[in-house]
Amino acid sequence: MIAFFIAAIKIIFLLGFLVFIHELGHFTVAKLSKVQVNEFAIGFGPTIWQKQGKETKYAIRALPFGGFVSMEGETEQSENEKSFSKASIPKRIAIVAAGAIINIIFAVVVYFILMTSEGVYISNEIDTTIDGYAAQDIGLQQGDKIIEIGNKKVSNKYDISEIMNNSKGEELNIKIERKGKKIDYKITPTEVETRVTGIYLSEDGKVSAVEKGSSSEKSGIKSNDKIIKINGEEVNGDTNKIIELVNKENIEKILFTVQRENEQIDIEVIPEIVPTYYLGINFKVAEDTLINRIIYAGIETKNFAFSIIDNLKMLVAGNIGVDQMMGPVGISEVVAKTDGVREFIYMLALISLSLGITNLLPIPALDGGKIVILIIEAIRRKPLTEKTEINIQLIGFSLIIALSLYVTYRDVIRIF
Repeated sequence: MIAFFIAAIKIIFLLGFLVFIHELGHFTVAKLSKVQVNEFAIGFGPTIWQKQGKETKYAIRALPFGGFVSMEGETEQSENEKSFSKASIPKRIAIVAAGAIINIIFAVVVYFILMTSEGVYISNEIDTTIDGYAAQDIGLQQGDKIIEIGNKKVSNKYDISEIMNNSKGEELNIKIERKGKKIDYKITPTEVETRVTGIYLSEDGKVSAVEKGSSSEKSGIKSNDKIIKINGEEVNGDTNKIIELVNKENIEKILFTVQRENEQIDIEVIPEIVPTYYLGINFKVAEDTLINRIIYAGIETKNFAFSIIDNLKMLVAGNIGVDQMMGPVGISEVVAKTDGVREFIYMLALISLSLGITNLLPIPALDGGKIVILIIEAIRRKPLTEKTEINIQLIGFSLIIALSLYVTYRDVIRIF
């Protein structure tokens, strides 16, 4: 029971706080733009606390999963000179965008602070090279700093991993720094065959998602299947053991025994052999100095910020299915399982970033959709008719509700 209450407090605080700073962004820019704010509320439903200021009513409502800023003339015609509709288009765009921008800024700042407290960063300086791999073959040495590969600057091992993933095994230019001198080499990454099933696992051994078009999807494995055995060997929800058995040498076929609802099913999967590419380098841990903490935290924060954009691109391209998205129920489950303050704060930053970027998408009913309508108004030099704008918002709202219901359904199925 105590665990349940702690989980509930985590979820309510996280969602309530992120909604609060989002709405605070709208509220603050509206006030700075001399737009009248009639109400600033956190939550929906019945009011449980309120206070009337000179111009604005401040309220907390019973359902903490949301909030709003109600501005004069935002949804209705108003002749008040302080109404939203009377403000200039740049001011209105700034007011609408402010909530999402605050979420993004908050996420980036919090993540940067987390990263500066990490203290352990992998540098771009070679510690050792591995026998039989490309780096050793061309003569790279301990102490060499890799500063460029394929005309792309390198700051740490993660930059190198990304370049390798996109290299397709082709020969690359590599620039290193050795004892103050810059030296250019040509290097062809070493190819290593990897077994890929297309299964993504949660911590309890359940299938959290199945990649579209993968051998596992074609064989019939589904999200929320719990893997009980692999080739007859019990795994008992041990994710590490599952990975170990899947990658066991000389196995051409994998027999998964999965629990699906009240039934155990045997599914045979032929893993795809996918080439991966490596230089064969172990890198040194960077010296723990204030400057290094700031530099590496900045690099990590940049990667963190752009990871959400990359995921959205993959979703639009069809590389990620809608059934792999996570809604409020799935987010709540993840938040409830956070272990310790650091992990909770990381989730706070991640969800804030997702909320901010998603809200800026040009979809009606989201802030990004409202910005598009305002840009159209600027181009036309007159607003859309009230009926047209309402219809656009209703279509967008209907699509979002339908998507939310589907994602929530998938969350519930995955959890239970």
